[in-house]
Amino acid sequence: MAATNSSSTAQRTRFTAAETKALYKARQILDRHFRAGGVNLSSPQAVRDYLRQHLAGRPHEVFACMWLDAQNRLIEFEELFRGTLTQTSVYPREIVKAALARNAAAVLFCHNHPSGVPEPSRADMALTDSLKTALGFVDVKVLDHFIVSDGGTTSFAERGLI
Repeated sequence: MAATNSSSTAQRTRFTAAETKALYKARQILDRHFRAGGVNLSSPQAVRDYLRQHLAGRPHEVFACMWLDAQNRLIEFEELFRGTLTQTSVYPREIVKAALARNAAAVLFCHNHPSGVPEPSRADMALTDSLKTALGFVDVKVLDHFIVSDGGTTSFAERGLI
């Protein structure tokens, strides 16, 4: 999975130790809120808000899954793969194993683009199709794939790519 090339590099925000601690605490609060069923994750905007807290500003690519139950409530947000500045290796077998281990009914894929450009690459689209096919064999619905960057968030579903 490769990030879209950009002629300009997004400026990186450096957080102080106190800010990093506050962000960590905010993520914990969001996780509790989502797990308690406080927000239904069928809204792309609710997912965007959640993902910006978890993935924006990272200096390397991270591929994660949001495992959902049959009512689209969050079972678990899980970072599965970590890569470099421009790419991450993602293994469909590991995604299927993780889905079955959590008894997930659906999944939202998400990864970040450290370049600051949230546009899907051809590799991103091919990976999504491959994962959707693999998960289809075990009846796990792929609801969306989000790309998060400092420059915004892109939803494959909103663009008609899923």
